[in-house]
Amino acid sequence: MSDRRKFIKTAAFGTMGLATVYACQQKKEEKKDVVKKELNKPLIISTWKHGLPAAEKAWETLNNGGGGIDAVEAGVMISEADPNERSVGYGGLPDREGKVTLDACIMNSNSDCGSVSFLQGIKHPISVARKVMEETPHVMLSGKGALNFALSKGFKEENLLTEKSKKDWEKWLEKSKYKPVINIENHDTIGMLLLDENGDLFGACTTSGAAWKLHGRVGDSPIIGAGLFLDNEVGAAAATGLGEAVIRTAGSAMVVEQMRLGKSPAEACKEIVERIYKKHRNHKDMEYLQVGFIAVNKNGEYGGYSLRSGFDFAVHDNKGSRMENAGFKMEWN
Repeated sequence: MSDRRKFIKTAAFGTMGLATVYACQQKKEEKKDVVKKELNKPLIISTWKHGLPAAEKAWETLNNGGGGIDAVEAGVMISEADPNERSVGYGGLPDREGKVTLDACIMNSNSDCGSVSFLQGIKHPISVARKVMEETPHVMLSGKGALNFALSKGFKEENLLTEKSKKDWEKWLEKSKYKPVINIENHDTIGMLLLDENGDLFGACTTSGAAWKLHGRVGDSPIIGAGLFLDNEVGAAAATGLGEAVIRTAGSAMVVEQMRLGKSPAEACKEIVERIYKKHRNHKDMEYLQVGFIAVNKNGEYGGYSLRSGFDFAVHDNKGSRMENAGFKMEWN
């Protein structure tokens, strides 16, 4: 064999060897990354500080053998029942007629979902939404129909207007000026996202909506694709803030689609907040516009982002529970 042939043969084997080593090393790194990501399950994230006890309740439910849908329902019920949370459930600030009207939705890993809007007199709309999902052929029930359905399922009708909220409403009546107050002092809505040990996603969202709204107004929170959305192959997202802006952009569904395109949860949230800003920067709502999103993907990565500062969210995983601040585009004026 000539020297030239020997050189070509040796070089070829050398290249093959290097390629094999590189491939093995790459597989090891990929495997290491997968293991690292899988360690972040189960994972629960929820909006605002009142999302912390809610996430803790959801975690407790999982540890006691409950499923993901049981956990998100039990979690957000904590906020719904707390009269000190003025924008969720019992004790929520009323509409301009003094009526507390509630919106909620819930969604499981199979994309089954249930929703109620403009519901009055029922403390836990999230539980009614679950009944809609599991016991009807529909996704959403509204108003009197939602109330009648709830009563038929054994829910108790009760007055949700606390004395504190009633006094605030009476004070508002003195000027009767409607201007949404959605900022760092008014933590509206609770959205909760859960990734369980099997890698399945679940979500819930519930609110009493904007204070002093027109009677009959419905925000984004009960709308699948706006206030909440998940795709069990990709990830999940939930919204908070001015519902009209979220509805106009199908906010949560768009966050999930950004994750489908390869963005991280935080990057996906930021992308849609930027989109909302561009569409609203010359809009009449811009002076008080605040929107924020939380998101989680199938690998247990999570994140959040808001238009203005002040948005934080609760995280509960194997490291424990904590609050984290979301990134934001601008400060409040």
